[in-house]
Amino acid sequence: MVDTTGFRNAMALLGGAVSVITTDGAAGRFGFTASAVCSVTDQPPTLLVCMNRSSFANGHFKQNGVLSVNVLTAELKEISAVFANRELDSDQRFARASWSTLESGSPLLDDALVSFDCRIAQAHEVGSHTIFYCEVLGIRHGKSQEGLVYFNRAYHRLGDASRSAC
Repeated sequence: MVDTTGFRNAMALLGGAVSVITTDGAAGRFGFTASAVCSVTDQPPTLLVCMNRSSFANGHFKQNGVLSVNVLTAELKEISAVFANRELDSDQRFARASWSTLESGSPLLDDALVSFDCRIAQAHEVGSHTIFYCEVLGIRHGKSQEGLVYFNRAYHRLGDASRSAC
């Protein structure tokens, strides 16, 4: 069996878009930074979002039953750090940017590359994480064409300005 350190080192080489995942509802408004987001199917449009079960916000996401995936632009790298900072409370985190809502009521980052407004259709516990299967209710595209990815334990700009000859 592969050890935890070896697995984490290998996964650092699997780049992923950086997103801020948010929720709002009866349990309150919460958010966290994630790179563990991917498409599951387009019929119905469904995303998968992974969240550590020990996160203070885990139960709130489950109780609210909705979330938004806000894919960050390269210019929003600071927002990634804000929502990963455990010393900031929810009000302090959300005060750092402008937000709006669609159908679910979950906060959508106004300057996101793209935002997915979702209903949590299923949640499964696997090891240390909860896997949320999220039915997409709405999509809002931003103006930027520069994405933010996390690869090899560092942020990288992705898009037109970062293109190189292959």
